Amino acid sequence: MTTTLPGLPSAATPQAAPAPAGNAASLSVWPASARLSARGDVAVGGVSLVEAAERFGTPVYLLDEGEVRDRCRAYVRAFPDTDVVYAAKAFLCRALLHWVREEGLGLDVCSAGELELAVTNGFPPERIVMHGNAKSPDDLSTALRLGVGRIVIDSAWEIARLSALVPDGARQKVLVRVVPGVSAGGHAAIRTGTDDQKFGLSLTDGSAQHAIARILGQPRLDLVGLHCHIGSQISTVKPYLTALRRMVGLLAQISHQHGVALPELDMGGGHGVAYRPGETSLDIAALGARIRRELASSCAAAGIPVPRLTIEPGRAVTGPAGVALYRVLTVKRTGDSLFVAVDGGMSDNPRPALYGSRYAPRLIGRRSTAEPCTATVVGRHCEAGDVLAADAAVPGDIHPGDLLAVPVAGAYHLSMASSYNAVGRPPVVAVHEGRARILVRRESLADINGRDIGL
Repeated sequence: MTTTLPGLPSAATPQAAPAPAGNAASLSVWPASARLSARGDVAVGGVSLVEAAERFGTPVYLLDEGEVRDRCRAYVRAFPDTDVVYAAKAFLCRALLHWVREEGLGLDVCSAGELELAVTNGFPPERIVMHGNAKSPDDLSTALRLGVGRIVIDSAWEIARLSALVPDGARQKVLVRVVPGVSAGGHAAIRTGTDDQKFGLSLTDGSAQHAIARILGQPRLDLVGLHCHIGSQISTVKPYLTALRRMVGLLAQISHQHGVALPELDMGGGHGVAYRPGETSLDIAALGARIRRELASSCAAAGIPVPRLTIEPGRAVTGPAGVALYRVLTVKRTGDSLFVAVDGGMSDNPRPALYGSRYAPRLIGRRSTAEPCTATVVGRHCEAGDVLAADAAVPGDIHPGDLLAVPVAGAYHLSMASSYNAVGRPPVVAVHEGRARILVRRESLADINGRDIGL
């Protein structure tokens, strides 16, 4: 029987039109624990959002621990006999490391900082994969010092650089990141499967094959497999199957030319989630079934052993588990446009400015009988591009002091946040079974001043 992740409709199922703002169906992109009260409040993880805003202040990010764990478990069910590796760049903190480790996931990191945070908090280094298109000497030496499980070679320069750092008598397991020539993803800035971007080694121009031959000649590097990541916010299975076939073709070529059967294949992540009601998400159960079936059949046709599969979900694990809460500061009409300004903005969520991402903010804390209107929800920063939600449906009587909640806020918000305009980054609060606890405290002016040591 086909199942889907909580809150993620099957990609094969026709999607309903967006529900009215006051309708409980509009909670479809919220954590599965979300409950709407008669007063207009919403509880997540058994915690009232109104009470959370009063207790922790705004802006504040809530992360539903149960939702994160459920999504980890859904991946493990959908991909048996597969290494499921959480992409830490989506969001990383000590508690999250603990959750994903307990649920059986590995970790994908992109820097010495992410790696040290993980290992010093008890994450087994052998279950960590290190990425990066331009790894620094510190990144590589830290990975070797801490005993990282896999390093993904992303350029020809890294081959000699890494080999020179490996101690005498040791061998470091590596993968080669291959660009398979597959275009997929929700925005040009997050499509990474074609030759016109900075990641990986091209399959079409032969640079991937050349790098593989070089690595096989390096006694300190142990080539154990291939890697590819074709993009992010992908909502259909087909691009993954196309990329998989091309990767199996390369595995077969390596076997025939070099007599080596590489035992691992990492197909990356990029699994899309719905940010607004009515949008589609990638059906993870369908992806798991079809990609494993295609891998087996393609390898049989090529006459090579089936490699062990790895996948790297990030956004699909934490994104729908997060909710951001803001307080409305001003409401302003300029010409034909209505602007609702809140006490956060691009410093805690740069995605709309970077990718044109769209969200569905919701008024919480009171029931409004006013007719809905269309507004642009903007932040407090001194940038015209500081927009959190364009074309948002809000009640016509929205006013300063109201609370707005933005769901699907658990990935690529705080991980890419800044202290622009000396506005400190919001805290992160875990909610679970009616309890709330701070995971990451609010960044204060003292924190910002503490880094400024010159005069």
